[in-house]
Amino acid sequence: MNPRYIAETSKTPAQAVADLESSVKQHGYGVLHTYDLKQTLASKGFDLPNACHILEVCNPKQAAAVLAADMGMNIALPCRISVYQDGGKTLIGMVHPSALLASLSESAELKTIAEQVEKDTIAIIEAAK
Repeated sequence: MNPRYIAETSKTPAQAVADLESSVKQHGYGVLHTYDLKQTLASKGFDLPNACHILEVCNPKQAAAVLAADMGMNIALPCRISVYQDGGKTLIGMVHPSALLASLSESAELKTIAEQVEKDTIAIIEAAK
C-alpha cells in the first residue's frame, strides 16, 4: 500500500483549504494550525513556485486514546493534511495514519485507532475535494 493518500481537486488551493477546514469541523476534528509554506519560505528569502498549505488536524478523543496507549506516540500527532499545487493540479494529501503508526508501533490497540482516524481523515479529504 502506498503510505500516501492523495486526492485531486479542481478547486484553487485557497478554496480547497477553506473547504477542508469546514470538512474537518463537520467530522468532529479541529484545525490546530495552518502553515503556508510558500509564504514562510518567501519570508526567509526562498521562492516556492507552488502553493503549499499544511493543516494540523486533531480529534481530541482519538489523540487521548493514542497517548493513553503509548505516550511515545506523541511524535506522530497531530495528523497533517496538505493542500498543494503540483504539475498545474491542486492536490490534497496525507500520510495514511495506519502506515505512520505501524512504522512506529506493533500495538493492536494503536492499529485500531489509526484505522478509524484514517477512515475519518479520508472522509474529510473526500468531502473537501
